[in-house]
Amino acid sequence: MTSADIRVEKGLADPEEVAAITAVLLARAAARPPEAPTHRPRPRAGWRRLEREGGFRAPHSWH
Repeated sequence: MTSADIRVEKGLADPEEVAAITAVLLARAAARPPEAPTHRPRPRAGWRRLEREGGFRAPHSWH
């Protein structure tokens, strides 16, 4: 780990304190259950939007 990985915003942190907080954060990240995938494909609509339809329909076609 380099000094650029963690930055102290206020006060002075000893290397032991930085190591302790790093260990706590890594342990919490490892203990977290794997997240379920959040992306679910949207179901396709059963109807069609008129602006996406072709402009011409034959008069004998049934829609």
